Amino acid sequence: MTGRLMLLDTASLYFRAYFGVPDSVRAPDGTPVNAVRGLLDFIDRLVKDHRPEKLVACMDADWRPQWRVDLIPSYKAHRVAEEHEGAPDAEEVPDTLSPQVPVIEEVLDALGIARVGVAGYEADDVIGTFTARADGPVDIVTGDRDLYQLVDDARDIRVLYPLKGVGTLQLTDEAWLREKYGVDGRGYADLALLRGDPSDGLPGVPGVGEKTAAKLLAEFGDLAGIVAAVDDPKAKLTPAQRKRLTEAAPYLAVAPKVVRVADDVPLPDADTTLPHTPRDAAALDALAARWGLGGSLQRLLTTLEA
Repeated sequence: MTGRLMLLDTASLYFRAYFGVPDSVRAPDGTPVNAVRGLLDFIDRLVKDHRPEKLVACMDADWRPQWRVDLIPSYKAHRVAEEHEGAPDAEEVPDTLSPQVPVIEEVLDALGIARVGVAGYEADDVIGTFTARADGPVDIVTGDRDLYQLVDDARDIRVLYPLKGVGTLQLTDEAWLREKYGVDGRGYADLALLRGDPSDGLPGVPGVGEKTAAKLLAEFGDLAGIVAAVDDPKAKLTPAQRKRLTEAAPYLAVAPKVVRVADDVPLPDADTTLPHTPRDAAALDALAARWGLGGSLQRLLTTLEA
């Protein structure tokens, strides 16, 4: 059996680290490094507990791709801090987090942990493509429920969703999804686009919440089945549901492309093997001294060597 691949939704995890570790955790010069050290602690715990053979830190090269915005202009619009002509818009990020992201990237590179982001795509799309290409089991570590759509028991693809740090993870498989939402992995994207998601600026179908969306999917199978039912006078839709779905037809025509993660991203060549020794020990030593990475880095190095 091919070894387990672990895919990190890196931004999701360093945001959690930033808000979960006090900003009193600082470098020798007083710069906050709570997100850096918190992420290293997260990776240490994940490797210890789950022993992946391969690990990829998936990055947001573009957190709000224009091709998604062209389809649904409200997509993540409320999170734009500054618009850039011809380049990705700047996301609203806490002032003391932004400077830590390049440090995270340098540390991951010096460790030899594969770090993959692709221009024009979100980390979700990178994760979706690695998952589609995987020939063995996959663990996706994310605080973003959108990635539940990739869960697939037949292929041993599951989502590890942090409930508290990464010490307590919700192991999301299809049985859990059916119990919680009444859908499997493939059905989750349809559920999400029907109910909408204010955090991503997705309007959904007005008047169709999570429970109604799940009932519609149970009745008609998938979004295509629901759309077909709108034009079928014999279909079991209430007049209100038929009216709402008819009025939402333009949204439903484009929402799947926006909500479903891409699985055809042009991934660069990357060595995804979990490193046992640093790729660049000298650079790592310099980073550890410059940023005061201390026990967080040492613990991870010890775990990787083991």
